[in-house]
Amino acid sequence: MIEQKTSTSAVEQPSSRVTSVPLLKDPERLTQRLKEIPPEPGVYLMRDAADHIIYIGKSRKLRSRVRSYFRDSQQLSERISLMVKQVTEIEFIVTDTEAEALALEANLIKQYQPYFNVLLKDDKKYPYVCITWSEDYPRIFITRNRRLGKEKDKYYGPYTDARLLRDILRLSKRIFALRQRPQPLFKDRPCLNYDLGRCPGVCQGLIPPEEYRKTVQKVAMVFQGRTQELLEILEQQMQRSADELNFEAAARIRDQIAGLKSLGAQQKVSLPDDTVSRDAIALAADEKHACIQLFQIRAGQLVGRLGFVADTRAEPGAILQRVLEEHYQTADSVEIPTEILVQHELPEGELLAEVLAERKGRKVSILSPLRSSKAELIEMVERNAEYELQRTQRLGDRNAQAMEDLAAILDLPDLPHRIEGYDISHIQGANAVASQVVFIDGLPAKQHYRHYKIKNPNVTAGHSDDFASLAEVIRRRFRKYTESPQLQRVGNPDWPDLIMIDGGKGQLSSVVAILQELNLMEDLRVVSLAKQREEIFLPCESQPLPTEMEQPGVQLLRRLRDEAHRFAVTFHRQQRSDKLRRSRLEEIPGLGYHRQKQLLAHFRSIDYIREAMPEQLETVPGIGPRLAQEIYDYFHPT
Repeated sequence: MIEQKTSTSAVEQPSSRVTSVPLLKDPERLTQRLKEIPPEPGVYLMRDAADHIIYIGKSRKLRSRVRSYFRDSQQLSERISLMVKQVTEIEFIVTDTEAEALALEANLIKQYQPYFNVLLKDDKKYPYVCITWSEDYPRIFITRNRRLGKEKDKYYGPYTDARLLRDILRLSKRIFALRQRPQPLFKDRPCLNYDLGRCPGVCQGLIPPEEYRKTVQKVAMVFQGRTQELLEILEQQMQRSADELNFEAAARIRDQIAGLKSLGAQQKVSLPDDTVSRDAIALAADEKHACIQLFQIRAGQLVGRLGFVADTRAEPGAILQRVLEEHYQTADSVEIPTEILVQHELPEGELLAEVLAERKGRKVSILSPLRSSKAELIEMVERNAEYELQRTQRLGDRNAQAMEDLAAILDLPDLPHRIEGYDISHIQGANAVASQVVFIDGLPAKQHYRHYKIKNPNVTAGHSDDFASLAEVIRRRFRKYTESPQLQRVGNPDWPDLIMIDGGKGQLSSVVAILQELNLMEDLRVVSLAKQREEIFLPCESQPLPTEMEQPGVQLLRRLRDEAHRFAVTFHRQQRSDKLRRSRLEEIPGLGYHRQKQLLAHFRSIDYIREAMPEQLETVPGIGPRLAQEIYDYFHPT
């Protein structure tokens, strides 16, 4: 069990010592703070002016590690240099050993998700499989948003082959009786999947949660790379059922075994020494990016190929070390292999092996092979990383060309790293919403997308006002910089290098007026893109810029505009659908929005609510006997 000595309780509660002045601008306070940090193992936490934890790290010597951030910014990556400029307070937790520091750092990063601990957190390129263990009847689905669910939910991945991943999930739903629909099709009876034996009747509770979770645990073993272990378990169950003359159950398990064996037959790589569970990791890097590949080999077969992207400012061994630390920090003990093959020696390989061995309950070896079949395996992983790097470079070259062209068109001093696009969606003013989409280095950064519901009382059904709606959204987006003048603008990762408005001169003028009112126009560049001729307008200019529709820079703005439009329309349709579902419920006295939402969540549709008896309505949280009778009387007038 890990015990640690803390320097302060500020991890649990905001520190009263945090000021709005960064430590870099207060050398006296910085010197004093660095002297207070001991030369012992532990974890350090960086806070910004808003008292948010923005970075968490570990070290065997806290004082030396923290001092290195403030000595020479030339040795730091752009991301870390930006982080250091925002640090206003440093806190630390001293531990007894380096292993305890590593485990504590993983727990704190998982809990607080600091903005600058982004090696793996923000990569949306590859998909994951999520199993919602927080629910009585867990769901299994593919997502690109890692660790956004509840604490008990489990994520597997990221997988580089999305098509193969979908095939595995589809086949798993055929092999095992799992819920096939995210929402029930009928209120009081199961759908056809139950009659076909593909679903155990989850929607009607025809299977106990404990029994269903056992089935999902078998599917989880597939994504954990434990297919061979699962086959052995199923074969034992089949034999036991046959001995008990339960031939129907034995036949069902036999079909599951056959399905799993066909799933294993899809693997294209077979390796010797199938008694060892191992992972192999390698990278390929250029001056900007490092593409990392991790092959999961179980029972001599390649069961998973995971991909990661990292900053190349660190040494290759340090990059691999960090990837492995973040990858295994959320892994179950059974998912940790007994052998990890690495392309480069890890700077703290012995420490990582010690921590993983403690979690797994048996020895874990980390090796850097130089010969034999293990070295050939590392070479194969490295080749795959090189192919992924080439793909990333081609995509990066296209985006770099587009950003350079856009910078030339708009006469920008630097390439626009962060571009934000805004659009409005409504039907004649009804259900008006807005979207904010973000492109980072020319690529969609969906973790930064935002929706807005238009609150302007003058924007109603039959009366639309895109100018006023855009003005409202821009005010809500940037007012924090006026209300908190100490917030950094230029250089802040949340601050856009360029804003694009979907529309013409009118929409652009309304946005410019708000930014001038907020005194932000000097630090922001704003343009609009008109749809018909794809013309770019600048503030206070009556004529569009002389551009061609197929220029790389214009194409980049078009991709941004189309994404903003898609995101806004999707949200508008969702809001319109929700309102149509609630329309009749709003007419019932005493039934507020929250209870309407609970009713719809329970019964799924207005038709089911209409058919429900008062006793059934009372089963919904917040619906008492009197209100249940009023709802029933509303749908059944005498």
